[in-house]
Amino acid sequence: MDVRLTYEDGTIRVDADADLAPDALPPLPGVETDPRSGTSRAPAYRYAELRRALRVAGIGVEDRVLDASDRAAEAAGLPDALATDYELREYQREALDAWRDAGERGVIELPTGAGKTVIAIRAMVEVGVPTLVVVPTVDLLDQWQRELEREFDLPIGRFGGGEQRREAITVSTYDSAYLKADGVGDAFGFVVFDEVHHLGGEGYRDAARLLAAPARLGLTATFERPDGAHEAVAELVGDRVYALDVDDLAGDHLAPYDIRRIEVDLTDAERERYEDRQGTFVEYVRDAGITFSSGSDYQELVKRSGNDPAAREALLAKQDAREIMMNADRKIDRLAEILDRHRDDRVIVFTAHTDLVYRLSERFLLPAITAETGAKERREILERFRDGTYGRVVAANVLDEGVDVPDANVAVLLSGSGSEREFTQRLGRVLRPKEDGGRATLYELVSAETAEERVASRRH
Repeated sequence: MDVRLTYEDGTIRVDADADLAPDALPPLPGVETDPRSGTSRAPAYRYAELRRALRVAGIGVEDRVLDASDRAAEAAGLPDALATDYELREYQREALDAWRDAGERGVIELPTGAGKTVIAIRAMVEVGVPTLVVVPTVDLLDQWQRELEREFDLPIGRFGGGEQRREAITVSTYDSAYLKADGVGDAFGFVVFDEVHHLGGEGYRDAARLLAAPARLGLTATFERPDGAHEAVAELVGDRVYALDVDDLAGDHLAPYDIRRIEVDLTDAERERYEDRQGTFVEYVRDAGITFSSGSDYQELVKRSGNDPAAREALLAKQDAREIMMNADRKIDRLAEILDRHRDDRVIVFTAHTDLVYRLSERFLLPAITAETGAKERREILERFRDGTYGRVVAANVLDEGVDVPDANVAVLLSGSGSEREFTQRLGRVLRPKEDGGRATLYELVSAETAEERVASRRH
């Protein structure tokens, strides 16, 4: 042994033999001297790179990090116990092979409904080591736990939703993984980040930094983030190794689909209020020289609003204009026509505002799901939607991701953020293959001659 690697509190400690010449060690990725202990350390996520660098240099390693993971696997019987009946589709096998060819690191980008969970479960079987699955919501935590319990004859651990129980295979929310990572960072040889774009958030990055797991798989329908934070995800998990979009799979593995954009005019009263409020905003940013050429420009405006009344008024005016165009009365009239046309279909209506959800629920007698809806009530509504008791639901944002949504064949977008990610996620909610081979339809209702129309035009 020339070098010993040990996991300590979210870092890999590097101890060299006393008789090893100082210049015998190659440059090691991420390693710095800890002035408190005089030892050398690297962030835990650099563990795989450290092993590789030492191996290439021909230096012997006593790997106490990997040994801990191996012992956990042996104790759990994982190599023998993990098996799956899932048969991968051709593209799923290609995705998994691409990930393995990349050194068992990287992100797979596939549309909602394309079977990313199946790929991850197959990866867990093939890698055969203790695994942590990290998810953004408690709903997904429940969903993954149920799926893993059905698939494997093993107890499934859980961090989140009121439980803190570790097993050889454990599911965790991002919040719990962030809080517990430095204490369990050497317990798992493989980590799966579902909806991995969430890892771009500064706080959540430590959930990946503090884990030593050399095998890392990210799953998402939309990898790139407008703020560029996907570059941090690539550093912590690996580059995007495989990607297909909706059009690649529609008709074969996902339902064929149509997107129908419907423009509605604002009423005279809405138009007057919209132009007034939008004008207030545009006038301020023009006079202030704010061009919105980067995301930081908007942050600058927010900062100014703290001590500049005119900046605050501009932000409030923009918010008012946005609500007017998103919640236009004639959108609701067109929704009535769509619901009547699709009275025998399974319909999900998406909006951006909770108040509008309740208005629509009352007017059209639609079951409503918002952030205010309790977990038990939400499960009951979705179960009744799944078994056909309900043929339609209306929701504000909460069904975009992280919820196991039953099959639907019609989606109506009344309003949203305008982001490509949100649009793709909502489209994915109606793309699971239909038993009758039928097509899916997404209606996008857009207020004409507003910022909403410009955003929709850029996307299409």
